[in-house]
Amino acid sequence: MNYSGSCHCGSVQFEFESQEIKKGLLCNCSLCKRKVAVMSVDAMAPDALAISLNSPDVLRSYQFGTGVAEHFFCEKCVIYKFHETRRRPGFFRVNLGCVNEVDAFSLDVTVFDGASL
Repeated sequence: MNYSGSCHCGSVQFEFESQEIKKGLLCNCSLCKRKVAVMSVDAMAPDALAISLNSPDVLRSYQFGTGVAEHFFCEKCVIYKFHETRRRPGFFRVNLGCVNEVDAFSLDVTVFDGASL
């Protein structure tokens, strides 16, 4: 299936292909427990995630701890859209709440123990 999404203000948009999304993932690390975003279960290769920006300066990132994972958000509306994973550097998970074709509240959600890494 083809999926598309964006931040709240639409300044950052993205697209990717995936099997039908029926499940989501929550992480309990110190950052994720605060943002409570349902993420994609499968991490995708960087060439699988097409990102378009309305302005080259709008995409910002945040890193903490080991500095491996990189969490991307919009400078204007401050919505987290996707992140590069710590367990698979170079691969990405997306915030399913930002995906147009997905109702993140209706998904079967698993909690990942990121706090113990």
